[in-house]
Formats: sequence, structure tokens, C-alpha cells
Amino acid sequence: MKRFTMRDEEFICEHCHKRVSKLNYTARDHCPFCLYSKHVDIFPGDRENSCQGLLKPIGIEKFKDSYKIIYRCEKCHQLHKNIIANDDDMNIIIELSKNSN
Repeated sequence: MKRFTMRDEEFICEHCHKRVSKLNYTARDHCPFCLYSKHVDIFPGDRENSCQGLLKPIGIEKFKDSYKIIYRCEKCHQLHKNIIANDDDMNIIIELSKNSN
């Protein structure tokens, strides 16, 4: 069973309202300016989650040779994680890492 659908799409962030461009090396799954995401998937890229709440970044964790952003959905309160992107705001990532200790 395939559990990942590649979707690298432009969008307007519902939190900071900035235009977010495609990532062009993997699927874009959060805003690089404020790091917010949206609770739209059950499996990555499927767009089948009915929640549609904003995923607020609350922390950072080490993942292989990179890091993941830890999110809490503001609507249903589920926790989610996404790998950071090359163009993410490192100042926000550093601030979030202070919450992760």
C-alpha cells in the first residue's frame, strides 16, 4: 500500500499569510517563514484529513542527520512531525529548540 503522495505545491500560509513557493526537491509541507502547517493529510500528500486545523510548531527533535518540527494541531490537538526544509527560518527553529529540552 502506497502511503506517500508527492505534492509539492505553492500555497498562501493561513497563519502568516505569506506566499509559499514549491520546495522543488521534496514535498512542501509547511511554511518556511512561520513554520506553521495545516492538518490536511492522514498519510503524507493524501489530503484526506477532515480536520483542516492549523498545526502550530511547538518544538524540534533530532532526526537522522536533520531535525523534525513537532506540531500540535490547534483544532484536534494531535501531535505531528515534519522534517525541516532547507529554506526554513533558522531563528524560529533555534527558538523552538529551546522548548524541546
